[in-house]
Amino acid sequence: MQYKYKIVKIKERNKYLEIYWSDNHISKFHFLWLRDNCPSAFHKDTRMRNFNILTVSKQIKPLNFKITNKNIHISWSENNHHSIYSLRWIRDNCYTEKNLKLYKSDYKLWNSQFANKIKLVVFDYNKISLDEKELKKWLQTIYSFGIAIVKNAPTKNKSAFRILDKIGKYRETFFGTPFEVINIPNPNNQAYTADALPNHTDLPYYEYVPGFQFLHCLKNDADGGLSTAVDGFAVAEYFKNKEFKKFKLLNENEVIFKDNDYTQKNIRIQKSPIIKINKNNDYEEIRINLGAMGTLDLKPDIMNHFYEAYTIFYKQLHSKKFQIKFRLNAGDIFCFDNRRVLHGRTKFDANSGKRHLQGYYIEREEIISKLNYLNDIKV
Repeated sequence: MQYKYKIVKIKERNKYLEIYWSDNHISKFHFLWLRDNCPSAFHKDTRMRNFNILTVSKQIKPLNFKITNKNIHISWSENNHHSIYSLRWIRDNCYTEKNLKLYKSDYKLWNSQFANKIKLVVFDYNKISLDEKELKKWLQTIYSFGIAIVKNAPTKNKSAFRILDKIGKYRETFFGTPFEVINIPNPNNQAYTADALPNHTDLPYYEYVPGFQFLHCLKNDADGGLSTAVDGFAVAEYFKNKEFKKFKLLNENEVIFKDNDYTQKNIRIQKSPIIKINKNNDYEEIRINLGAMGTLDLKPDIMNHFYEAYTIFYKQLHSKKFQIKFRLNAGDIFCFDNRRVLHGRTKFDANSGKRHLQGYYIEREEIISKLNYLNDIKV
């Protein structure tokens, strides 16, 4: 490993330095990039960049440079400035090398067979609370698989805050935090009934949909009410491979989501594709909720084709090939990526017992940033 941090030679080109390393890798570091990333460009306490790129011109270049045992020294043509870069830092931030690497998704996709391996994503509340390594493993699991179940949590009101506070700040919505998932008279949401809930993602009528959801079971002694879950990314991948033209219809066209909550003095309407992908063609988000679906306003020549694609995809989201079912017991916390994993439940008999869950939202970046901290990520 040390071998890669040794420089054989440096050549000055028109706009960049070309660095030849002992492991035969060749890096290109442009002058503006080097000056912008001089260690002195960052405040010593805040660690924020305080160098203003407008204080140098695009003609800036090294007057001279030299290599010492662990550093590169550069004297610049402007502002009488001198920079010292660690060889390790320079190599670790080589954008030539980073852009040669093929993209690899962090996501581990799963289908209904995952039910046989559910122990992979089951964690103990007390271990997470007391052991930082277990906390990191739990967060890595819900990030990679999009799902985890925490066992043996306390069943007191709002008691899930104890481990959720270890992640970061929660996402507040008009439902409150925690929100109560319980059968109530005159419900303002289908979740507050004893009816079956089709698999869905929550709050699709928000521009920025909450990232992760945590459903804490305080009591569940009613008949029925099995929880369901499906990996929306896995279904989308299957759909893309089997029905690419139909996949594109769900990816390239926006549908309308609307909040019909009669208790609110706001009308939330959002347009979004059902399937979102990023620049690496990896999955970014599945946004789908039958109860919050608005009236489609697509072009007439694609409307029938879109409905065909939509219904096929929606059917797969409930198929035995992909869906898992399980019972949440008192003290369980069902954790999942709300922009990836669809969740639902079977109907339960409200007269046979009580079913009470409390729900929380935490953003994706809170999970990722906590993992970055626990993994001591340097940038």
